Amino acid sequence: MQHDWMIDVLNDLRAFSYNHKMLRLAEQLDDAILVAASEMAPMEQNSGANVNNEPAVRGFNRSIEAG
Repeated sequence: MQHDWMIDVLNDLRAFSYNHKMLRLAEQLDDAILVAASEMAPMEQNSGANVNNEPAVRGFNRSIEAG
């Protein structure tokens, strides 16, 4: 993944904050990591081929199961 470095930086900042007793900041950085990961996921899915070297599907792909 090409955007993993952002998560790494946020993790480093979170660890520093926690180790220096800046617990509210560490908690906010936990949230920022989750937001970054969720916003990067669609970018990663749309950026190229998947594991089977098939083109990535663009947009939402929802399967509806018959009940």
